[in-house]
Amino acid sequence: MFVFRPKDLPPDPVYPADLKELGYFITDNDQIKKISDPEQGFQFKINRNSRWNDAQREAMNACIRTIVHSRLRDQGMTTLRLPLTASPKEPHVPIFVSSNLSTAKRIIVVFGEPIQDIGIWAYRSVGMQGINAGSAVSLAQEILHPQKKDQQQAPESNSKPQRVTSDTALILANTGQLIWHCGGQHAITHASWMALPRRSAVDPPYTMTGRNSVPENANWQEHVESVFEEVLAARGRLVREDAEIDIIGISEGGLGAIRYLASDWSSWSSYINAICLATPLHFANIDLNPYDNDNDNESEAETNNNSNPNSFTSFLLARGRAYVVSPEPRGVPVPGIEEHGCNCFASGEELNIECVMGAAWKEMVQWFEKVHADPEYCENRYDVTTVDAEGGVGPVSGVEVVHAGVDGEDDNGGVALGEV
Repeated sequence: MFVFRPKDLPPDPVYPADLKELGYFITDNDQIKKISDPEQGFQFKINRNSRWNDAQREAMNACIRTIVHSRLRDQGMTTLRLPLTASPKEPHVPIFVSSNLSTAKRIIVVFGEPIQDIGIWAYRSVGMQGINAGSAVSLAQEILHPQKKDQQQAPESNSKPQRVTSDTALILANTGQLIWHCGGQHAITHASWMALPRRSAVDPPYTMTGRNSVPENANWQEHVESVFEEVLAARGRLVREDAEIDIIGISEGGLGAIRYLASDWSSWSSYINAICLATPLHFANIDLNPYDNDNDNESEAETNNNSNPNSFTSFLLARGRAYVVSPEPRGVPVPGIEEHGCNCFASGEELNIECVMGAAWKEMVQWFEKVHADPEYCENRYDVTTVDAEGGVGPVSGVEVVHAGVDGEDDNGGVALGEV
């Protein structure tokens, strides 16, 4: 039997978390390109061994995180630790909150994907569209500095944090970085955990133990609940007593928010203003009805839910919407209302679900403004069906929209508005 001695094993690859040393730079268009070939973006595969590729990607992601977090702080955002009682060296999860949180009349809360780092919509979007476009930086500028929303932030910003002038606050939850790295004394994602330095390139990843768990934030559902109960529920301390809350939920982040609110809607119904979802994962007949009713009869519970104007199901239908992957133009109604309990719209992203938020967040913010301006606002229901090519043979050629009124009755006499 042959055994390799530790000194004979290949060393683990190490890459510096520095753009220039990695061979990249930030262009005037805020994109990351190769120094040796300014037309080429990030090159993931640099070796036949996946360990080298993963280590280099984590170094690049670390650079992007540093840039994004610096820009978020420049926009007037700061870090808040959860649990609130945790010290910097104790296990905690960082979230970003704007400096006007305690005085803002409105609060927009973003619950992201568990696979992404805080403040990042998708590293894919960062590479293709730019750092601000693929992260929460553009969203923060739109919400916190609306008078400067048309101004492009410089790729390298060393300016002092801007004073927040908006009456709307922003919270970026952190459903991804829930693993406590004891050595680095900070929370990381699962992808970052797998990329941690090892004794050799062929050693297995470190085993997680209870020491790597953050109290009350062990998973994305617990983290969502922690944001609600420790931050948003702290009325008169962290937020205003009369602050209205708009929620953006991305994939599992949205699912966690839907489940939490459905289970305790009576406590939150007077504070939640609207809900917008990117790539919704909840099912109306599973995640909504069981919480709104104590009735064991599922069909009767659903009937009671839909007819109860104070139920969470009714609220989501009236003041909620979702954006999904679709080949249709952005903003076009698409099928999904029966499945998710709210109108669904094309996001403008045709392929990658992780890019939906980057494509649709502007429409979300505009819709929030519309809902906020009208306390009696109620979404018109869109019943959408797919339309096949002539003769019923061939690929789907579009969608057919039947516009139903707020009572669920067709206000167009059953005539489709047309193919869109």
